[in-house]
Amino acid sequence: MKRSLFKFWSTRAVVGLFSGVVLLGGLSACAHRPHGSGTQHSAADVAKFREKMLERVSAQLELNADQKLRLGVLADKLQEQRLALKGKTSDPRAEMQALISSDKFDRSRAHTLVGEKTAAITTKSPEVVAAMGDFFDGLNRGTTAESARLFATRWAPLGRARISCTWTPDEGA
Repeated sequence: MKRSLFKFWSTRAVVGLFSGVVLLGGLSACAHRPHGSGTQHSAADVAKFREKMLERVSAQLELNADQKLRLGVLADKLQEQRLALKGKTSDPRAEMQALISSDKFDRSRAHTLVGEKTAAITTKSPEVVAAMGDFFDGLNRGTTAESARLFATRWAPLGRARISCTWTPDEGA
């Protein structure tokens, strides 16, 4: 009886200790991530990320100086669009939570928010489309095919939607 009671408690202690180690390991592994999705990045952080992104894309696509310049303009226009969509608020998530946190859904504020976001898209999207067109029209045939391949395989957001790229430029065009 003593032997089986000891075995029972020792097994329980080992399982509890193992579970605690796994829990602490999981927490420490996630501790480096910023908490919440509304983290604010400084202008220096944004500029550093932009330069790193431009270098990586330029290296992978082997862009020349003119193409790098057009890619930079595209990145700037995309950033302007993102800031326009964010609007004047410092915390868009809190603004959305305010809509649903009261007893009744604030329909008029929701319509105002939708109108602001739609206006931002309507105002900024022609510039983004023009910059994107200038960038892709400035690529040579091989680079265009390579960018389509990379987008389909490597640049899919978080590894999702990895589709096979079957498009190839016409040889006769």
